[in-house]
Formats: sequence, structure tokens, C-alpha cells
Amino acid sequence: MNKIYIGLICLLFVSCAKNTPQDLASPDKHLQVHLSNNNGVVQYSITRAGKAVLKESTLGIELSDADFTKSVSIKNTSAVKTISDSYEMMVGKKHKITYQANEQTYTLKNSAGQQLDVVFRASNDGVAFRYQFANPKKQLITFKNETTGFAFPESTKAWMQPMAVAQTGWSNTNPSYEEHYLMDIAAGTASPSPAGWVFPALFKTNDTWMLLTEVNLDGSFHASRLQQQSEKGEYKIGTPMAAEVFTGGNLLAETTSDLVSPWRVIAIGNLSTVMESTLGTDLADKAISFDKKLIQPGHASWSWVILKDDYTIFDVQKKFVDYAVDMHWDYTLVDADWDKKIGYEKMKELVDYAATKNIGIILWYNSAGDWNTAPFTPRSQLLTHEQRVAEFSRLREMGVKGLKIDFFGGDGRSMIAYYIDILKDAAAHGLLINFHGATLPRGWQRTYPNLMTMEAIKGFEFTTFSQADQDAVATHAAMSPFARNLFDPMDFTPMVFGDIPNIKRTTRNGFEIAESVLFISGIQHFAEIPEGMATAPEYVKTFLQELPRTWDDMKFIDGVPGKYLILARKAGDSWYVAGINAEATEKNVTLDLSFLGDKKGFLITDGNSEREFTQAEIASGKDMTLAMKSRGGFVAVFK
Repeated sequence: MNKIYIGLICLLFVSCAKNTPQDLASPDKHLQVHLSNNNGVVQYSITRAGKAVLKESTLGIELSDADFTKSVSIKNTSAVKTISDSYEMMVGKKHKITYQANEQTYTLKNSAGQQLDVVFRASNDGVAFRYQFANPKKQLITFKNETTGFAFPESTKAWMQPMAVAQTGWSNTNPSYEEHYLMDIAAGTASPSPAGWVFPALFKTNDTWMLLTEVNLDGSFHASRLQQQSEKGEYKIGTPMAAEVFTGGNLLAETTSDLVSPWRVIAIGNLSTVMESTLGTDLADKAISFDKKLIQPGHASWSWVILKDDYTIFDVQKKFVDYAVDMHWDYTLVDADWDKKIGYEKMKELVDYAATKNIGIILWYNSAGDWNTAPFTPRSQLLTHEQRVAEFSRLREMGVKGLKIDFFGGDGRSMIAYYIDILKDAAAHGLLINFHGATLPRGWQRTYPNLMTMEAIKGFEFTTFSQADQDAVATHAAMSPFARNLFDPMDFTPMVFGDIPNIKRTTRNGFEIAESVLFISGIQHFAEIPEGMATAPEYVKTFLQELPRTWDDMKFIDGVPGKYLILARKAGDSWYVAGINAEATEKNVTLDLSFLGDKKGFLITDGNSEREFTQAEIASGKDMTLAMKSRGGFVAVFK
């Protein structure tokens, strides 16, 4: 009798254990995720090396006919599954990438008996989770609300960019992720914009850094952000504003398949761990079929950013093709109104001329629709599948290599689906894509290999519009690799050595040349024009002629967001080390370059004047001490 009783107790214990949430650990055991239930609200928390880095934070999603934000229990916890993946990226900070994580699925049950899976993954560099709602009857499921939160400990600091209000700005072109960051602010500070905060958002609590973002939008879900208010330091997922839709399209997620949210991603670790993380593509869908021979990252000449609209004419663009040839670059970007000022027939002549020089032509398009009033053309020629097939076929027949598409309308589900439709149709025609005035890529560059870059940043062009943006550019540039450009390609369009019309340039030439290595973009559109490049020494020109198009690996060396940054990038057997100092005073740094082995190299940095370069030979066998001038920088190459 006692044995039976004991057996029943053991059976009950095992049964209960299956329904009790178990902590999920990263492969190295340093990160732990814990789920709990607080009066019908499911929460999660995260520790690093035993210390809380994310307090009890809310989980929950409400759908058209299923509410998992209250009166929810944890029905079941799956066994831990090992996730292993390896893949290659042509656009990014690493070429060959491996990903390992532990995965566990928690099944939630609401008061109506409906079930929702929350899938968690813990890797050595962070935690990710997403919601999965089964829809076996293939009924239409619509999203209503999400209560997902991120509750940071007191004294946490944040580096965040406000989200612009929809339908504001020049020609109603907001939101486009083009605001300045607020840096080193107290977590919980309200956004100055009612639209909230953009992803990625960077946080620091004690010695732990965390970056929040989302990954893997497939067109069935809207893009999210963080809400304006974060009561008691708990940030909640926010939704797009009502106007952020494709004409006649819907705002929030809907599907007749299973509803699967994007991954909510939290990169976690010391600053080097976060900076070297690849979670932004690790969690993206695998690549669609695309001819690898057509995936050609590169460097481009571009007239518009300095010369503006009046110079989008045939003779000037031919000059910029010749400039690209002289610089050993790969592309020339022809900007807005080319269809009026050059025309299709004459553009074919330019494309043919460029092809004889092994230069590809990229053409600008206005995305609209009725969501912006920007007058530039070609406009409204990509709105339907039929239009895209016709236009893309024409461009491919002309020999055009890709498109820059501008002025999108926000983050609603229908607008996200528009991005995806463009990428798929462009891929079918072998065309490369650059989205401007756009949302954050969120890992699309892995899924769609023809996506070379996206703007989603207050880039160099803004510093040509106002002195205020120019005055702020050094700090902004020193912030962007820590957040916006950490996972996703960024078309900042960097680097100028000469003058900017009607603007006093505030950065030194060493700062400008360092951006060519620090910023990741599948196609790097350099702002400098031939006249400005002619002011640079021959060794600077040679450096830019030989600059790699892709990177095999990277290493974070030193830096503080918005203040200074030093990174190393590897291409083949060569290492490129670059640094910038955004602060108002000179900064002395000592670099441990032992990871390079025994290599010889050269250093290009600032001279005595703001527009002067100097060059010196260096070796990697010992620590290198540098004095980075205020708003200056350097590049060093070791082979």
C-alpha cells in the first residue's frame, strides 16, 4: 500500500513537472530565462551570471477571437531542443556564420481553453522569443493588441531614437527612422514623440549591455516599436500609427495561416559580445532562391548628395561613371527625376557606356502611392505586381543592375507586405534593391540576398541641409554602429573630404575616411564627388580603390556609444582597423592588436589641419598608441 501511495506521489510529481515552467539556459549557462505566472499574467525574466538583467516582464497577445493577455495559465513546457545553424552572408559584418541556441516552447492556455505557444531561444549572446497561434481551420486571424514588455532594473541607462509621427515632415514622408538618438538617458524616460521609440534600442545595466530589436517580418505582420511611455521602466511593444498603410491596405497583422509573430530579440552581454553578435540574421528566415552571381556588393559614385537635383543630367552622370572607373568602384547611382531629365532611351545609352567600363547603373524610384506628396519621379510605377513585372523587365533588358526606392509610408502590415513584394519581384528579375526613406531591415538581407542596403538613418544628406545636423553628425555617426548598423546594413552615404555647399563641415578627414570601414552597407554610396576626391593624397585614393566590398569577420576593440568607436574588420588575410572620436577633446587610446598576429601595415590619420591626412608604417606585434583628434579618426591596414 505504501509503495502504491509513493508511486502515485511520484507520478503526480512528474506530471506536475511537465506543466511547471523550467528555466531555459544558454549553451554556456551564463544566461537564464525564467517564466512565471502572476495572477493570470505570464511573465519572463532574464539573468546573466546569476544577476538580474531583465526583471519580470509581461508576455501576452490578443487576437480577434483569442485573448492571451489575462487569465492565462502555463499548460505545458516542452523539452529543450538544441538549435544549430550555419549560413553565409554577402552583406554584413561576417561572411560565414554559425548559430547555436537552446529552444523551449511554453504552451499557454486562456480562460476559453485556447492555446498559444511562446517559443524561447537562448544563445550565448542573447535571448529571443515569438508567439505562435495555430490556425488549422485557416480562418482569418487579426491582431488586436500585444502586451509584451521589457522591464529593466533601476539605474539602467538607454540610447534610443524617437519614432517620427506619421505623415509629418517634408512632403509627408515620415516615419523613416531619421531622428537623432537620445543617449545615456535614464531607462523609463518618455519618448518626445507620441509615436514612441524605434528599434534597435540599446540599454546598459551595471556591466551588462542589451539591445532590443525584432527580426523576421514576412509580410503577414506589422513592424513594431516601443511605446512612448514606459511605466516603472517596463517598455511595451507598440504598433504603427493609423496612417502607416499602403493605399487601401490594413494596419495590423492578419493571416489565414498560423499566426507567427516576429522574433523579439534581446542581445545580451558585455559590449564586445553585443557588438559582435549576429542575432539579427541568425533568427531570420533562410535565403530565397537568387542567382549568386548577381549578388555583387560594392562601392558607388553618386552625384546627388553634394550636387542635388539640377545635376541629374546625362553629361554629369557620365562623368560620375568615369569617376567610379577611376576609383575602381562598381556602381553609379542616378537619382530622382532621371526619367524626365535623361529619359529611358538616353539612360539605355548611359547603361551601355557604363557596361563597357564594368560599372553598373542603379536607378531611383519614388515608392508612392498616396502616402507621400514628394513630386519626384519615376513615381507610382511599382504599386502592383503587374507594374513591377513590366518595369523590372524593362530595366533588366536595359542592363540596369538595381533600384533605389524612396519615401515609404511606415510600418503597417500592408506597407511591410509592399516591401516584401518588391523584394520578391526584383529577385525574380535579378535586380538589387536599396530602400530609402524606409523602415528597419530586421534581417531581410539574409532572406532576400538582393537587398543590398536600406537607409533608416539620419544620414549624411541631412548634414547638407542644415548646419545643426552637421554640428551633430560626429556624435550621431559614433552612435549608429552601436544600434542601427549593429545587425542591419545602413545606407548612411558616408565620406566627404572637400567642402559642402553652404555648410561648414565639422569633422576631420580622418573621421570621414574611417566611416568607409566602420559603416556596413552592401553597396556603399560614397558622398564625395570628383573635385573633393582630387584634394586627397594618392595613398588615400589607393586605400579607397582597394577597400574590400565584403567582410569575413569583425572584432570590437573599444568604444562608448556616441563618443568613440574602434573596430577591426577582416577581408581574406587582411585586417582593417578604423576608429573615430566624436568628442570635443583629443583622445589617447592604446590598442591591443595581438589578435592580428605578426603583420605589417600602414596608418592613415589626421594631420595638423582639419583637412590634412598623414600616413605612417606600423606593425601589429605590440600595442599601438594613438592620439585621436577631436572629431577625427583613422584607418589602419594590416596584411
